[in-house]
Amino acid sequence: MAALKVDWHEIPGELSVEKTLVIQIAALGHEFLKEQAGGEEFLGLRFRPVESVFPAVTCSVQASFKTAARPSSHGMVGNGFFSRDLSRAFFWEQSSSLVSGERIWDGFRRAGSTVGIVFWQQSLGTDADVALSPAPIHKHHGGMIQDCFSRPAGLYGDLKRQLGRGFDLRHYWGPRTSVKSTAWIAEATARVMRDPAPDLLLTYLPHLDYDLQRHGPDSPEAARAFGEMKAILERLLAAARGAGCRTVAFGDYAMSPVSRPVHPNRALLEAGLMSVRRIGKMLYPDLYTSGCFCVVDHQVAHAIVRDTAALDAARSVLEGLPGVARVMGADEKREAGLEHPRAGDLVLVAERDAWFAYPWWSKSSEAPEYATHVDIHNKPSYDPCELFTDWWPFATSTDASRVRGSHGLVGEGLEATWASEFELGLQSDSIVGLARALGDQLDRSAQP
Repeated sequence: MAALKVDWHEIPGELSVEKTLVIQIAALGHEFLKEQAGGEEFLGLRFRPVESVFPAVTCSVQASFKTAARPSSHGMVGNGFFSRDLSRAFFWEQSSSLVSGERIWDGFRRAGSTVGIVFWQQSLGTDADVALSPAPIHKHHGGMIQDCFSRPAGLYGDLKRQLGRGFDLRHYWGPRTSVKSTAWIAEATARVMRDPAPDLLLTYLPHLDYDLQRHGPDSPEAARAFGEMKAILERLLAAARGAGCRTVAFGDYAMSPVSRPVHPNRALLEAGLMSVRRIGKMLYPDLYTSGCFCVVDHQVAHAIVRDTAALDAARSVLEGLPGVARVMGADEKREAGLEHPRAGDLVLVAERDAWFAYPWWSKSSEAPEYATHVDIHNKPSYDPCELFTDWWPFATSTDASRVRGSHGLVGEGLEATWASEFELGLQSDSIVGLARALGDQLDRSAQP
């Protein structure tokens, strides 16, 4: 495991015991936690099950926690969405303005308290007092300059000097993802808590998710990743206590073992409902004229039906795909809290052992140029194959059969998990309810 260079036990003087640290742990499902920890007691905390947000993916869950609302209100219907005005899919966009609604800490800040956000999605442009998020500069002829957005502006530079290294984005996503990403974020969080800490600080530990996707939640690699997370979390909890911060920790979603990739766009192309442009031998999507196209995101896919006359035909094609559990229309989306203009006209939900892959082509020679690269902004969907390589270090894999874990579903056995060092007064066993309870506590603490 990567060495943790920060002095975790250095205590920065007298701090209020009312300061709060929120730790989100990617892919920490309740059943997975119990299996790995031997029960609900873990690192001195008692973890309890909590229903995730549908779809149970990073951006939707984080936006729901920030606002104590569902995607129908805040608009983050997934890690990406399709812009009908621009006829383009956008994934992993980071503007804070993409999340609609008041934050659970707005009243807290108006009363004079401070808030910090470390490595949560949609943080750029936030009005939080402290912010830190990856923001690389993509070079004109390829490659990138690694950097982070920070508020105040000099925070990232200070952290690089204190920690002896900057954040390496290659350990955060792609074939080289590893525990090093979590270690750096945890060290940076511990440093932020020494300045002194904001009154509310949210941070994110990502790496458990990677090996669960690559190898599945039942694998030896998943158990090893859990052990790495445990060691870092233990130190982070100690640092928080030393800094006078009480802690809330929660997992965002549960990971399902999967063995079946489903290719809805391939079926739509074969049915004549999706259009493509041929560039040389390569097939690129023509999203301006396609009657239907699926923006896929783990175990959920948003079907964009540009030609309303094709709606019934598209539903028929998609419902007939093996691995599709159901296709949601307007009523089902409303019931699921997903009724929003950014959501698909139809929303596909995978069976528990299946997930949605974005390719529309059938021959490797037809794959777009970006298919064999880590290219999260040009690919019109989420692509977990970027975690693998075909011939290192030149190309990422396009073999969807290698993926062993996925998420997005909610329901029995797929609960997320949470624990707190103080009583929250939770009224609803959901992540939205957890956020609302914390927001209520913040509001009460801000009252004179």
